[in-house]
Amino acid sequence: MTATTTAPGHARGCSPPPRTGSTQRSVRGYACGKADYLARLRKVEGQVRGLQKMIEADSWCPDVVVQVASATRALQEVAAGLLNDHLRHCVLHAARTSEAGGDETLAEVATTIRQVIRL
Repeated sequence: MTATTTAPGHARGCSPPPRTGSTQRSVRGYACGKADYLARLRKVEGQVRGLQKMIEADSWCPDVVVQVASATRALQEVAAGLLNDHLRHCVLHAARTSEAGGDETLAEVATTIRQVIRL
């Protein structure tokens, strides 16, 4: 995310919803920003459909490339927000719960970051 934006769930300072029923599903760090993430992903989906139409219409190559870069950046913003939410919710919780859990979760995040920066 850019310096002026924050992760959707964190910006609202929301807390996980209470668990009801017998299902023990863990609450994801992005739960409070889920609607925002879905809206962003739908926008990217629209951008990709627009790219397909540009190719079908034989649009000028640089115009297509600029739109690809725009869609890529939008996906990167979603990824950065999800990672931020994961750090603030899941990793922080694991670190507060146990040192071993914190270490394991940090190693998982490091692996995820390595995968992302290989792009």
